Amino acid sequence: MSDTDKPKQDDAPVGAPVDVADDSTADTRADAGADAGADREARSRSMLREIASGDALSGVLAVFLAVFVGSVMIAATDDGVRETLSYITARPSDFFSALWDAISGAYSAMFRGAVYNNLVTDPAQQWRPLTETLKFAGPLILGGLGVGLAFRAAMFNIGGRGQMLLAGGAAAWIGFRFDLPMIIHLPLAVLVGMLFGALWGGIAGLLKARTGAHEVIVTIMLNYVGYYLVFWALTKEWLLATPGSVNPKSPPMKDSAILPKVLGDRFNLHFGFIIALVAVAVVWWLLNRSTLGYRIRAVGENPNAARASGINVGRTYTVVMMLGGALLGLAGVNQVLGTVTSGVSVDIDAGIGFDAITVALLGRSRPLGILAAGILFGAFKAGGFTMQASENISVDLVLVVQSLIVLFLAAPPLVRAIFRLPAQEAK
Repeated sequence: MSDTDKPKQDDAPVGAPVDVADDSTADTRADAGADAGADREARSRSMLREIASGDALSGVLAVFLAVFVGSVMIAATDDGVRETLSYITARPSDFFSALWDAISGAYSAMFRGAVYNNLVTDPAQQWRPLTETLKFAGPLILGGLGVGLAFRAAMFNIGGRGQMLLAGGAAAWIGFRFDLPMIIHLPLAVLVGMLFGALWGGIAGLLKARTGAHEVIVTIMLNYVGYYLVFWALTKEWLLATPGSVNPKSPPMKDSAILPKVLGDRFNLHFGFIIALVAVAVVWWLLNRSTLGYRIRAVGENPNAARASGINVGRTYTVVMMLGGALLGLAGVNQVLGTVTSGVSVDIDAGIGFDAITVALLGRSRPLGILAAGILFGAFKAGGFTMQASENISVDLVLVVQSLIVLFLAAPPLVRAIFRLPAQEAK
């Protein structure tokens, strides 16, 4: 038999599967897999860097730093911690135990006052603190939306107090002066309050549009004008004063003008929080889905470019301040017709007009961020009273924590340097 007739060892039997090893195809597939893996890794690094350099993370870390500094202040003012500090070298365990008890006790009390009270057995009372948080959060969310909307147009609405007072006074006048069915009385009082807030805010926008007057100075001055206007109205019986009373307070609201309770009379949470949720949705749609929202954002990014593209910048300033005033006015209505229905006074704003600035800053002027920030600050307010009552810690400490949040939010490079985060990329 010749060599040509001998079967080759590499020949496969007829009908058997044949594996063809194509080295070039295998290399191509390996290279493609390596490229895909590299792309996924690059995307992951890019996503992590975007998160680390974003506003949301710096806001969360600002809250964390503020709570940490607040913890240091709690420890520094606690009698047990100071007492054990005197003999820390002899028994350091006593010091650390007292330190833990002071800090954990304070924040546990705040949690019981703001979210869930595990010291009671009634399920309704256990969750009552959460309803208090939402009650306090309602006007904060509305006020934060009013301030944040102005921020998106590069304007600073510092006139929340005046807008809330004028709106609250107008809503109160409707609320106690007329006898109407609830289906007419309550919406009328709400709309009148929003209208007065919008007009008071629109003054600053109109002055900026017509004369270039800075809205910060104008709104601050309008706060004083609004305060003394309401104070004067509280001395006149034909306006807000209670007949026969020397106290600067209006009569209580009629039942037909009071915002109904969401969960019944056992809880203080009223329909104002639902209004705040609706306002969040409306403002989100306005900013992200409407032509007006586009103009607001364009003016906020660059008013000169917006003007060159045909946008009426002055009109946008006026409209933005009117909308912000309406939202802050709605916060005042929330107070008068929901939280404090016994009568309006000059302290009805309860500092919400200025707290709204912090809420807007923490929420980065985004509706959903403002919603979260408003609930957080509502928890601070609700839990602060429990912390003071059970742990003998001043409620002013909560104000210190809020102020520290503003401080760290105003200095994002400091927060990034402390946590070694990458610098925020220029947009």
